Amino acid sequence: MAEDYYKSLGITRTASAEEIQKAYRKLARKHHPDMNPDDAGAKARFQTIQKAYDTLNDPEKKKLYDQFGEGYEQMRGGGGGAGNPFGGGQVDLGDIFGQGGGFDMGDIFRQFGGGGRPRAPRAGTDLEASINIPFATAVMGGESTIQVDRGNGKLESLQVKIPPGIEDGKKIRLRGKGGASPGGRSGDLLLTIHIIGHAHFKRNGQNLELKLPITLHEAIAGGKVEVPTPSGKVLLSIPPMTSSGQRLRIKGQGVKSKEGTQGDLYVEVQIKLPSQLNPETVELIKQAESQYAGSLRNGISW
Repeated sequence: MAEDYYKSLGITRTASAEEIQKAYRKLARKHHPDMNPDDAGAKARFQTIQKAYDTLNDPEKKKLYDQFGEGYEQMRGGGGGAGNPFGGGQVDLGDIFGQGGGFDMGDIFRQFGGGGRPRAPRAGTDLEASINIPFATAVMGGESTIQVDRGNGKLESLQVKIPPGIEDGKKIRLRGKGGASPGGRSGDLLLTIHIIGHAHFKRNGQNLELKLPITLHEAIAGGKVEVPTPSGKVLLSIPPMTSSGQRLRIKGQGVKSKEGTQGDLYVEVQIKLPSQLNPETVELIKQAESQYAGSLRNGISW
């Protein structure tokens, strides 16, 4: 009696390619011999399901089968895979059982006379870790050390190259430094960067910002003051009569990028008064108020 491939898969003749594959996977899982070691008929049922799928999953074979029935192979001039339970190699047992699914694919192929097929070595797993780096290292780049737990109390010390200008929360991938794999490629180590804040400097894109205290005399008379920068101390010119809050730029002393460009350093001067002043000094400062052109707070309203 002729076999109905559609009935073998439990689908209609109008089933889509996706429905054919879905039905096949469901039945293959259920009737595979390895899933039914005590069922002598499982192998035959699986071969029937496989044969039906090999035909209906191939658009050309399906077209001929719909026209000529089970004898379509003779209409193609013979051949095919009628005697091969795996047909033209269309089945992927990884799709049926997932990634291995606890089965040895070579054993399954040998069971049906198809010979052993070596499995490709599985790559090691990727590991994740985090590392805290100084503010200066994030700005200018450099190296940092991290201890990686390899299990059994074994710690491996790794030197990590930090690119200049890296931002907080970014990740660095260390290839081959993740989980090991026997015979395969080791996984990668993904490091999340955490930048330790600086006591005085802040970052704004590629620019740095610094609040710099100056004396009342420096603000009035002007002068040169030392300012720390990523490349060392530089002299900053304070213009005469500089008000507190004024921003001065030091070009090229900001955050370095991996492309080699560098931002600027913006210095906000803040006039710092002594903790105590003698009466004579207070009187002199009071006399200086006569030099203001009107009230400083004119125009300020809610």
